[in-house]
Amino acid sequence: MKKGILSLALAMIFGVAATATEPIDGEKKTVNVEKSKVTWKAYKVAGGHEGTVNLKSGHLMFDGNKLTGGEFVVDMPTLVSTDLEGDMKGKLEGHLKSDDFFSVENHKTSKLVITSVKPFNDRSSTVTGNLTIKGITKPITFVISLFDNKATATLKVDRTEYDIKFRSGSFFENLGDKTIYDEFDLVVDLAY
Repeated sequence: MKKGILSLALAMIFGVAATATEPIDGEKKTVNVEKSKVTWKAYKVAGGHEGTVNLKSGHLMFDGNKLTGGEFVVDMPTLVSTDLEGDMKGKLEGHLKSDDFFSVENHKTSKLVITSVKPFNDRSSTVTGNLTIKGITKPITFVISLFDNKATATLKVDRTEYDIKFRSGSFFENLGDKTIYDEFDLVVDLAY
């Protein structure tokens, strides 16, 4: 009987201790997708293009004022070009949504999940996360800066890591001025 009570008491003590050391969830701040903006910039030998794509959802996690995590979902059908007009605009947007690039019909969203945050000053941190494009997930590291319920970041993405090889000089020879560079930029301005 004493052995049973002792075992029960120890189990309760260790159970409470284990529960007490569980991390406490931080504050979740939802991103205002209407006031946030994601701009893309792609480059080729003979110039480049740029445009926008909308966030579908997103949030940042904080412990006090310290960023600790976050998750963002991008609505790929909203991908548009902002540097062209008319037929050329429609042609580029259609091509970017095709299987040569983002396969939007089969992959309606892309996603970024922050896995670690290392602050290097009061407002900026080096962030590592998992970026999923076309169902392929790869790690990515970038700097994020926070100012008064706003966050900004620029991500440099190697499209070939996500099976987007169209006119890549890394995979095809003799493309000349038709070469499209492997890296593109995402400039993110978040409001939360």
